[in-house]
Amino acid sequence: MNTDILIIGSGPAGIQAAIYAARRKVDVIILGKLENSSLAKAHVENYFGISGPIVGIDLLRVGKEQAEKFGAKFIEEDALHLERKDDKFIVKTEGGKEVESKAVIFAMGVSRKKLGVKGEQQFQGRGVSYCAECDCGFFKGKKVAVIGDGSAAASSAILLAKYASKVYLISKKLSTSEHLQDELKVGNIEIIEGKRISEIYGNSAVGGIKLDGSSLEVEGVFIELGSKGVIELAVNVGLLPDPRGYIHVNEEQKTSVLGIFACGDICGPPLQLAKAVGEGCIAGIEAAEYVKRISKLEKQTV
Repeated sequence: MNTDILIIGSGPAGIQAAIYAARRKVDVIILGKLENSSLAKAHVENYFGISGPIVGIDLLRVGKEQAEKFGAKFIEEDALHLERKDDKFIVKTEGGKEVESKAVIFAMGVSRKKLGVKGEQQFQGRGVSYCAECDCGFFKGKKVAVIGDGSAAASSAILLAKYASKVYLISKKLSTSEHLQDELKVGNIEIIEGKRISEIYGNSAVGGIKLDGSSLEVEGVFIELGSKGVIELAVNVGLLPDPRGYIHVNEEQKTSVLGIFACGDICGPPLQLAKAVGEGCIAGIEAAEYVKRISKLEKQTV
């Protein structure tokens, strides 16, 4: 599947970027699920033109319809992996799709989700991780646990199974694609559903977790509560977020990597709808102009 611009994230920033890019007659694909946006369950009354309050999901649905009217295509799947191949970007989705694009816009917001259990903060960086792609190499031959219910947790468990001796995937109720469910069927992954983690314990590093009265001895705990975040997706293309997880951009929403743009909460505070929409507008325009320039150069070299 090929496109000019791939937008990762279907919140207000990503949808606004899709509207502006598609209006400039370039091919646009946007990945993500509306209900995963932090706006979806919010009540809005401080945004221009909204007397409010209005439920965020209603705004997102209208925005999606606008983007589709101008030609943008939505794929309601999470992005799992991003890599660069020559002068193109390739994104793999939870459903096994591959999308090749000339430019990428990061608009997936920021993770506000912590597990919130005893020991989580204490052992962060000492066995507790929020990025399997970053830290998998430290757990060769060890037992680890992955906590989460969706595609991020499933894909992290699959990756970690290539390094760890045993992977426990702990979920209230696992909900992911058939493609990922098939990939989870390997010998060293054990899925534990319906149990709640209450504590991460250890001495100088993680030694285990407590689960509803029982315990598991593990040396790593990977917390994956949602879709893949910017750190996991950016690690393979040389884009480094700051220590807070934000991406630095210039006034044209360009990142330090040619062909990658970013907008919305992922670029830092204030984490507000108005800022996200404004930055999405700029990112969509600049990404469209970028792909038009490189397409023109490609034609001239043929």
